[in-house]
Amino acid sequence: MKFRLLPFLLLHSFLLLGRPAAAQEFPRRAPALDQLAQELFAEIQTDQVPYEDLYGTLLSYYQSPLNLNTATAEELRALPLLSEKQVVALLRHRQTAGPLLSLYELQAVPEWDVRAIERVAPFVTVASTSPNAVRGSLWQRIKHEENNAVLLRYERVLQQRKGYSPVDTFQGRPTLRYLGSADAVALRYRVSHAHDFSLGFTAEKDAGEPLAWRPASNQYGPDFLSAHFVLHEQGRLKTLALGDYQLQFGQGLLLSSGLAAGKGAETITNLRRASLGVRPYAALLENTFFRGTAATYRLGRRWEATAFASHKNIDANTRQSTDSLAQFDEFSSSLLVTGLHRTATELASRQRLRETVGGGHLGYLSADGNLALGFTAVGTHYGTALLKRPEPYNRYEFSGQNNLAVGTHYSYGWRNLLLFGEGGRSSGGGLGTVNGLLASLGPAVDASVLVRHYDADFHTFYGNALSENTRNINESGLYVGLKVRPLARWEVSAYFDQFRFPWLRYRVGAPSQGQDALLRVAFTPTKTSLLYAQYRARLKPLDLPTSLTGRALPLPGQQLRHSLLLYADVQPTAQLGLRTRLQASYLRADDNQPWRRGFVLSQDATVQLARRVSLAARYAVFDTDDYDTRQYVFEQDVLYAVSVPALYGQGTRAYAILQTTLNKHFTLWLRYADTRYRHQSTVGSGLEEIKGAARSEVTAQVRYKL
Repeated sequence: MKFRLLPFLLLHSFLLLGRPAAAQEFPRRAPALDQLAQELFAEIQTDQVPYEDLYGTLLSYYQSPLNLNTATAEELRALPLLSEKQVVALLRHRQTAGPLLSLYELQAVPEWDVRAIERVAPFVTVASTSPNAVRGSLWQRIKHEENNAVLLRYERVLQQRKGYSPVDTFQGRPTLRYLGSADAVALRYRVSHAHDFSLGFTAEKDAGEPLAWRPASNQYGPDFLSAHFVLHEQGRLKTLALGDYQLQFGQGLLLSSGLAAGKGAETITNLRRASLGVRPYAALLENTFFRGTAATYRLGRRWEATAFASHKNIDANTRQSTDSLAQFDEFSSSLLVTGLHRTATELASRQRLRETVGGGHLGYLSADGNLALGFTAVGTHYGTALLKRPEPYNRYEFSGQNNLAVGTHYSYGWRNLLLFGEGGRSSGGGLGTVNGLLASLGPAVDASVLVRHYDADFHTFYGNALSENTRNINESGLYVGLKVRPLARWEVSAYFDQFRFPWLRYRVGAPSQGQDALLRVAFTPTKTSLLYAQYRARLKPLDLPTSLTGRALPLPGQQLRHSLLLYADVQPTAQLGLRTRLQASYLRADDNQPWRRGFVLSQDATVQLARRVSLAARYAVFDTDDYDTRQYVFEQDVLYAVSVPALYGQGTRAYAILQTTLNKHFTLWLRYADTRYRHQSTVGSGLEEIKGAARSEVTAQVRYKL
């Protein structure tokens, strides 16, 4: 496909850089959340990352800004916009000059320039602190809380998919079909106040899932139900959680919530993790949370202890044991994490496995706040034994019913240096460790180093430390990151990651190794514009298919992928924002094979039509050789929703979102997205197949603020 729009779109965006933006008051808030999401999700190469969880964390900062006068070092480090030297400088300023009087005072804090303040301003606040008792009883605080809203979302694909067509027969048997309607519905309610309380519930039905009342199968209407109540700062009781919650301790080796963005354009601050302890869970992902109770209690001025217990049923495939003497079932494949229960087969795996998790954490913080230590223990029990398929790469995978993981973590800050790390051991003797250093080498130079090692028999089910694998297992690696600001308004970021896998992996039939490198050059011509170019190269092990090797068995090889991203974000007026994005990748699985390529060009526009009405739209063209060269591009969606479609083949992708505030209570979002393919008579496969060359989606969401 020839992209004749490319010269026009690029020229259009770059010419607008020369136009002065309309004057606006500091700080600027409206587009900040989407800009930060675009930055963190700059280059997505997989859909296996819980982006909704991370986006929800960013949204919580946007809706309940962090109070810079009371935030701890760990809370400041959890915000991915702040460097270590900025955290240290702010804490030192608070000690010497007292609480901040306004955000403008940040300009007097060393290491906080105007651009840094403008980036962080939408996610922080400066407020005096008052005890919760002054604000009234808990019921009064909940009743009068402004952050109190109900959201109802509806989604549907307009074209009929095969899974919703009438049932026919094949070889005398009825064909498989979805049991529910094509409508997807989600209902959320949440009222919360930072460092005080959070109360909420969620109900969701995915497309194809039936609404049913089956108490015997733990289904009460919608397929997924979630609720939580979290109370903070009740004397020595720091946190009490009932219902669904998440845990974040150390570097996420044993316990990690949705705060991890992984490797990407932010080469420094994304490495560290903050020990935020118990956090309420309000996302729609059906497998990344605990269900039960957790509490954190202050033992003294420097020590605090957390205990937690969780029990829930999770999805898993089961088979009957082949041993005639053994009267039990065994789960023989990976635990299911899609959360989809649309067919009889998927429903048969729904909540088949009982999971009980319990443990605790003991934390220490020095008087000056520079040294933090922690000790963690997590025990997991499954109601039925797990047993992987007898494949060579599964030799060291977890099997059985019980796993105990214990670990310790540390964090030490000295001037502009931060040392951090965590180590752990699981049942069977497997070890895991991750250790890092963040350093400000000068006013314009930041560096990071991280070393990791996870044994092939190291097992942790709720950990998510930095890793090339989707889990912290069977990997060793060394990461080096650098960020330099050579001139005003210029920034150069880079990282190099060398990793190896000591044991076999899925589709890799031998011990292997790989590399990952990124270089990004960013230029900020004005306060409301950003240009950057980003290059990434990844060399990963992968068994070559027999069609390429000519052998009876796959041969271990390496896949090389080059990725290029050009991005322009400008705001020519206070009402208009424009973004142009060109993303391309080249892929080759063997030196003797031709390069395969894929690219996408998108143009975004955001318009403030009136004081209470805004419109965001995108038009994109894409062209890829195959599914392996597919392109992921982060899209704007309605509040709390995340869209990262995989674009492959040849075609166009367009969407528009209308947001209107009807009054002080009601806000409405309407979204329409359309993907059209060339040279295709069908879209999708299996039960998702559509006859035709288009797929259209509609989303409607309403929020009512109480």
